[in-house]
Amino acid sequence: MTNAMELYQMLPKTNCKKCGKTSCMAFAVALMARELTPEDCPPLKEEPKYKEGYEKISSLFKPSEGATETGLIVHEDLCFGCGNCVVACPPNVANDPYGVGSGNAPKNLSKLILVIEDGIVKAQNLGECRRFGKNKILCNGCIVTCPVEAIEFV
Repeated sequence: MTNAMELYQMLPKTNCKKCGKTSCMAFAVALMARELTPEDCPPLKEEPKYKEGYEKISSLFKPSEGATETGLIVHEDLCFGCGNCVVACPPNVANDPYGVGSGNAPKNLSKLILVIEDGIVKAQNLGECRRFGKNKILCNGCIVTCPVEAIEFV
């Protein structure tokens, strides 16, 4: 991924405030934080002279489409439902110690973050994820155990 300064270089640099930000640099920072999208900059999206910048920026953010609040993306086309991620997820283990925490079938589905449904991993209860909230950490238990790289964080 790029940084805010590199994004700024691709923007119109007009500081028009049409996006709701005070400057194009503030817009670039909001893009990085995923508070705004490239579509939120009217000159970038609508004026032909900025078409190349718009396309570059849009392509940078394309992989993060469909990401959850934690940045989690499940590539359902790659997942074959092995369940490694379900068992490796620390909050899953803590919230269901006698189910997935013991390598058994889930007993407390209401608290699990990752579950297998119809042979594909699904994310739920993202508020339980270590990557979410005030005290978030960069946990990667689900990623490192996936044999086909069906899970990623952006």
